[in-house]
Amino acid sequence: MSKVALITGAARRIGAACARLLHQQGYNLILHYRTALRESRQLAEDLNAIRPDSVCLIKADLLELDQVNTLAEQALAFWGELDVLVNNASLFYAGKIGDVTEQDWNDLLGSNLKAPFFLSQALAPALVRRGGCIVNIADIHAERGLQGFPVYSIAKAGVVAMTKCLAKELAPKVRVNAVAPGAILWPDHQLSDERKVEILQKVALQRCGHADDIARAVRFLVEEADYITGHILTVDGGRMLFS
Repeated sequence: MSKVALITGAARRIGAACARLLHQQGYNLILHYRTALRESRQLAEDLNAIRPDSVCLIKADLLELDQVNTLAEQALAFWGELDVLVNNASLFYAGKIGDVTEQDWNDLLGSNLKAPFFLSQALAPALVRRGGCIVNIADIHAERGLQGFPVYSIAKAGVVAMTKCLAKELAPKVRVNAVAPGAILWPDHQLSDERKVEILQKVALQRCGHADDIARAVRFLVEEADYITGHILTVDGGRMLFS
């Protein structure tokens, strides 16, 4: 039987790239989405055309804890076991000090930190049975913070801490690591060309990365890193050299 991976926020961008790459590795996939039904269906259709009955979809709002737990139950119901959890789903938006609301805090901490923790907790017994692994998607700004995005940065710092804590808690059966992207994809909201140039001037490789750069890092941690746990793998083109 093929190994099974659950990817949250899998409809597009980094999540979709991880799905395609793990599917190429022979994994059966459970693709989580919240609102992106059309993109999720298309991705599942494309992958199932390559290998029939290898991909399924689950809708869940990860800001609702009962839906997080239901997602875990439904994920295990498809193939009975789980080998890999990729905590990718995330909300990302600005909120300057003085403008942050409690709802902003709940949404950003909820999507980036609370949901991955409770999903990992719910699926830990299954992952222990299979000697599986968890890969969290963090961010280089977890270390120093992105100006204008304090709550998001705090949440991603929590993801780094969570990764290291879960690596201890779930050892020796389950490995837990994270990938910290830098300038990989421009955000969905518009950035000026001047701002993009300013950002890339602080990247050693002088270019934006691609979703596949993160997907390959995830694949490495899943497939080729049997003696690595509690590690944060930075994929930023050398951005942190200039911080």
